[in-house]
Amino acid sequence: MTATATDLLGVQSDGAVLTLTLNRPEARNALNLALTDALVDALHRFEADESLRVLIVTGADPAFCAGLDLNDFSAPDAPRARVTAMIDMWPRITKPVIAAVNGAAVTGGLELAMGCDFIIASERARFADTHTKIGALAGGGMTARLPYIVGARWAKQISLTSDPFDAATALRIGLVNEVVSHDQLMQRAASLAKTIASRRLDLVATVKRVIDQGALASLEEALRIEKAALAQGKQSGGMAWQAGK
Repeated sequence: MTATATDLLGVQSDGAVLTLTLNRPEARNALNLALTDALVDALHRFEADESLRVLIVTGADPAFCAGLDLNDFSAPDAPRARVTAMIDMWPRITKPVIAAVNGAAVTGGLELAMGCDFIIASERARFADTHTKIGALAGGGMTARLPYIVGARWAKQISLTSDPFDAATALRIGLVNEVVSHDQLMQRAASLAKTIASRRLDLVATVKRVIDQGALASLEEALRIEKAALAQGKQSGGMAWQAGK
C-alpha cells in the first residue's frame, strides 16, 4: 500500500484500488478552487495509470463534501464553471468509481457522489440539495441525475424544499446501494473495489459502458446497445467464461 497527501487531497493506493480523500475537514470538505484543481489532476492520473482499476472517493470526517466553498464561489463572476467541469468528469471515467459517503453530502458534494457508479453510505451520512435555499440553479447535474436516480417525485421534494435527509431514507429511495456502520464504511468500499478489480479489465469496462449507455436509453435502445456490445465482443475473439470466485 502506498499513500501520498497534499494539504487538500489524500491519495492512497492499495494494489489496483485508488482512494481519494477530500481533506478540508475544517470546511466540511467544501470544494474551493485548489481542491477542485487537485481532483481534476487526480482523475486524469487515475485514468492514465493502467495499474489502477477502481477508484474510491470519500471525505475526511465529519463530512463527505459540503458543496462549493462560498469564499471562492459566491461572487457573480466566480469561476463556478471549473467546478461544474470537474463534477462532469466523474460519470465519464471509464473505470469503476465508488463513492464512500461518510457524512454530509450537500449540493455540489451530492452531485459529485451521484456522478460515481454507486454509493456506499455510512450510517452518519446526510444528504441535501440546497440550491433553492441559496437561490441558485444547479450546474453540476443535480436536476438531471437526481430524478434519474430516485424518480421525479422524490427529486422534487428534495430539491424544492432543500430539507436534509438521512442515510436510511437515501437507501429507501435508491440513492445509495448500502448503508453500513461508520467504522465499516471504508472496509466495505475496499472489499467491493477489490472484487471489481479482480475481474477481467476489458469486460468490466464493457459492462460499465453498456449499463451506462443503456440506462440512459429506452428499453428497446438499451437492448440494441447490449446486443451490439456482445457482437463486438465475439468479433474480437469471443469470451472465455470463468467460474465464479
